[in-house]
Amino acid sequence: MLQEILQQNPAEPLARYSLALEFSNSGRIEEALREFDSLLKSHSEYTPGYFMAAQTLARAARHDEARNMLAAGIACAERTGNQHAKAEMEAMLEELG
Repeated sequence: MLQEILQQNPAEPLARYSLALEFSNSGRIEEALREFDSLLKSHSEYTPGYFMAAQTLARAARHDEARNMLAAGIACAERTGNQHAKAEMEAMLEELG
């Protein structure tokens, strides 16, 4: 269903984010990361996309990439005033070391 929505409206951020989460949750890491990348290219202020992409990368033991994604997400959260997301990403960044 999400893919049908995206065929009709490829720029729909919630559908793209949801599809990325579905791929991530089912272990389809590369597909999830492609969807997160597409989401963030067209909606660079979609703060949750950075956090969930970083979590996906961390689960795949791609820690350097996860740290980079978190840094971009923290910057986004600062720009958008999303203090809760910023705090969550800072905590994850600290955990990754």
